[in-house]
Amino acid sequence: MNTPTKLTFLRIFLTLVVIILLLFPFHTIGINIPQYNIDGVSEPVGLQYLIAGVIFIIASLTDFLDGYLARKNNQVTNLGKMLDAIADKILVNSSLIILAVAGFVPAVVAVIIVLRDTCVDAIKMQAASKGDVVAAIWSGKLKTASLMVGLVLAFFYNLPFSLFTGLNISDFLLYFACIMSIISGVQYFNMNKKYILQNK
Repeated sequence: MNTPTKLTFLRIFLTLVVIILLLFPFHTIGINIPQYNIDGVSEPVGLQYLIAGVIFIIASLTDFLDGYLARKNNQVTNLGKMLDAIADKILVNSSLIILAVAGFVPAVVAVIIVLRDTCVDAIKMQAASKGDVVAAIWSGKLKTASLMVGLVLAFFYNLPFSLFTGLNISDFLLYFACIMSIISGVQYFNMNKKYILQNK
């Protein structure tokens, strides 16, 4: 197992830590996670979300690092590419769903982005079955960048922007990511419809 693959497994592990941290009922085992009242934030700031946000950032950095190392050291493998895609979806989609249920992320954003990713993955699989590779496009990259920053801000209760501007920058970025998801999804379909519409 090479270093990039180890980093991918680390990202999956960190994602599981985030999920447990945000979903496990710690109060049932006598652990009360602190909450803090901060001026400019409309609700108590839960320490578990701040910790989860830090872990999310670290996990996201491993996504960049494993791809960089794989290309630099010529260690790109089919297993690595598959695990990397799985790790990305687990990290982002689980965070989206959990934050949407908790009210940190608009539910419509989570639904549209998860549906779009499912459809695009299906297109990529269909293209791969025909021996073709679907390359990343600019709208998809823009969607991913705005989504990741928006999620980080959601974990941190839109801090520090909520202290100074009162603007919900997190929601703005997430809605923008939602729009780019739709645009990139349509582009992926148009670019690869020959694989989808063919009779066999």
